[in-house]
Amino acid sequence: MRRPDWRGLARDFALGAGLALGQAPLGLWPVAIVALALGLARISSALTAWQAARRALVFGGGHFCLALSWIVQPFLVDPAATGWMAPFALPMLGFGLALFWAIGAWVAARLRGGALGLAITLALAELARGHVLTGFPWALPGHIWLDTPLIQMGALVGGYGMTALTLLAAALPVALGRRGLALTALLALAAGGWSWHRLSLPEPAAPGGSFRIVQPAIDQALKWDPDLARDNFGTLIRLSLSGPPPDVVIWPETAVPYTVEPGNSAAVAIANSIGAPVAAGAQRVEGPLAWNSLVLFGPGGSFRATYDKIHLVPFGEYVPLGEAALDIFGVTEFSARAGATYSAGSQVHPVDFGPGLGLARVLICYEAIFPDEVASPGPRPGWMLQITNDAWFGTLTGPYQHFAITRLRAVEQGLPLVRVANTGISAVVDARGRIARDASGQSLLLPLGARATLDAALPGALPAPPYATIGDRPLILLLLAGLGALVRRVRAKR
Repeated sequence: MRRPDWRGLARDFALGAGLALGQAPLGLWPVAIVALALGLARISSALTAWQAARRALVFGGGHFCLALSWIVQPFLVDPAATGWMAPFALPMLGFGLALFWAIGAWVAARLRGGALGLAITLALAELARGHVLTGFPWALPGHIWLDTPLIQMGALVGGYGMTALTLLAAALPVALGRRGLALTALLALAAGGWSWHRLSLPEPAAPGGSFRIVQPAIDQALKWDPDLARDNFGTLIRLSLSGPPPDVVIWPETAVPYTVEPGNSAAVAIANSIGAPVAAGAQRVEGPLAWNSLVLFGPGGSFRATYDKIHLVPFGEYVPLGEAALDIFGVTEFSARAGATYSAGSQVHPVDFGPGLGLARVLICYEAIFPDEVASPGPRPGWMLQITNDAWFGTLTGPYQHFAITRLRAVEQGLPLVRVANTGISAVVDARGRIARDASGQSLLLPLGARATLDAALPGALPAPPYATIGDRPLILLLLAGLGALVRRVRAKR
């Protein structure tokens, strides 16, 4: 029996980790693009389809295990109860996601597509990863450009398109040698030209509305301690009163330490204490049902508007098949109808924040990582609001990656974005994905871990860019056409 090539597998894992170094916060894209090219060369030179799949699995495992190393942090919030799961969570997630790459590599090898065919199948694999089993499009290869001017490519082709172009740029020199390197250089020049064009557009007029971001920086281990609920609530109130009333005060995801219903004591306290409308992340309840919501509180603790999170986190906010377990077996522990988990919101809709601010597309936590779910039906909103609790993600890489991905949504939609996070990073982002500045040139950002507020005016929106209008449809058609060409070529040679 042939022994495994441990050195080769270690090389594949190291190359995948090299690709992960391009993700935020390091942003070492030169290292990442070289590692990607070498990884594609290794996979496309495999002698069999199964060898290609194995190399891609280990290459992808190296990438995801390093890029998503923050995933162990939620299990360490209560180490006595869940700490034992942390060592298993990272390899299971990392190599589970790498299975998409392994399947793509197997298909490319079966079709004898070489490095260029591999770029096509891996781009399709990343599209599938963003949708299958509710999807998880985090740490796409195209995300290595998010802290560079090339983030502007998102307005043209979106995050999946940036990933396809990145794979193509890395595959061309592998497939075509010096000619491929020249084509990669031309591709880089074209991307740079588009980015320069977008950055040179005139600044849009600001609508004039103002808001206050409240970043309470409450440790996740203390956030739901019932003995500290009153103190945590008081912290939010005190921070909200830090200056003249703005048009709206914004609290982060699940900031309210009590469940809220129209007119209950928590809602009344919020409405009566601030002197301005408050948009707060809260657990909204109706009977046994609860939602992870943004609530815009009105006079007397009424709800002027609500948005319920639609894309829930599997196992974190709901249990897959939990409703079926109730219907078939009578098991209540996993059912939203029995009050055990959150219910999903029923529809995407913009929230009206009144004169000056107008309509906004609200995103709660990781809803912002799904590019094809951001667009709102009906009138185009003037801005986006993300409330989140990145305290779950630790302090090393997770919050920075989440912030970078969220800035890409602003580029894709041509809309400014206001981000309000419990422990940070909170910021105002303009319609080109840049951190906005106030009239004095001060950056409108609250760093990770700071307990502070930020008063700002809403930046203006740009006209809807191509991606906001057409989405990923052209990319999917092009990739499927490329896959079809590979299939036809193989059949023609038979």
